[in-house]
Amino acid sequence: MAKVFKAGWAAVLIIVFATAALYAEVTDRIVAVVNDEVITLAELNRAFEPYAMNIEKNYKGPNPEEVLKQNRAALLQRMIDQMLIEQEAKKAGGPLATVTEEEIMSVLQNTLSKNNLTMDTYLRKLAEEGGSLESVKKEIKGQILRMRLLRREVQSKVLVPDEAIGEYYNRHRQDYEGKEAVHLRQILLTAPATLDAAAREAVRQQARQLYERIAGGEPFDRLAAQYSKGPEAASGGDIGFVERGVIVPEVEKAAFSLPVGKVSDVIESELGFHIIAVVDKRGAGLKPLAVVRNEIKAKIEEEMVMKKFDEWIDGIRKKSFIDVRL
Repeated sequence: MAKVFKAGWAAVLIIVFATAALYAEVTDRIVAVVNDEVITLAELNRAFEPYAMNIEKNYKGPNPEEVLKQNRAALLQRMIDQMLIEQEAKKAGGPLATVTEEEIMSVLQNTLSKNNLTMDTYLRKLAEEGGSLESVKKEIKGQILRMRLLRREVQSKVLVPDEAIGEYYNRHRQDYEGKEAVHLRQILLTAPATLDAAAREAVRQQARQLYERIAGGEPFDRLAAQYSKGPEAASGGDIGFVERGVIVPEVEKAAFSLPVGKVSDVIESELGFHIIAVVDKRGAGLKPLAVVRNEIKAKIEEEMVMKKFDEWIDGIRKKSFIDVRL
């Protein structure tokens, strides 16, 4: 789902501009008729409500009224499209039209996991921005319905020919120029320049003791999680792949000279004292087409699917009765 509709943090929150000036209208009325259903002013205003603080706090441009107008219209169009999608799902009936609470919460939990957020933290952020869990769940339900219709109406009809994959590869060869990189785990004991000599030596000795424990067979990742002061400590010191020129020179020199599976001695830098483990390496040079074929196919397919979806939803709009009264 994320690949097509970008169901990450931004997609879940529906970032849209709004201001308190919009709420001067207190009398509810219909702002759009979509076949036999309606969207009311109250519904539209509720969709804007969480984002009034956003525009008031963040927008510094010269013409907030125009931005307001454009984004309000865009949101109404999104609501109309969502209503059309739900109507199409109802026509299809069966599993296509039914989205369970378990499915919705599974999508939300996956999104939180990808963004390293707990449910409590997410709900707190949501409340601070004036949002609600129910509105988020409604958006996720819409995403699920979109994906189901996408697969039925669009994706099954998209075929990526081999010629297109080869042409894409040749046009974007620079994107597949691999760079030499090394996958590292790190234990970092910080020792800022403000430390006196005795305190710095104490940190050095702690690093030496950790190195000896690793050499004695204790798991690197467990010691990293317990003792490292680096930001990657929580993941067992796993930095991932790094290329040349990214990490401090003293660590880089050791990282690219050590064989895979080896652990460095204590390395001193301006940051403090490091111990690194080389998990994997990859070399420079052009990646063969066979290696990146599926990646390229997915990119082309995504472009084709998005184009077909735009055509599909445009066709649904044209055959529907839509009366906008904003």
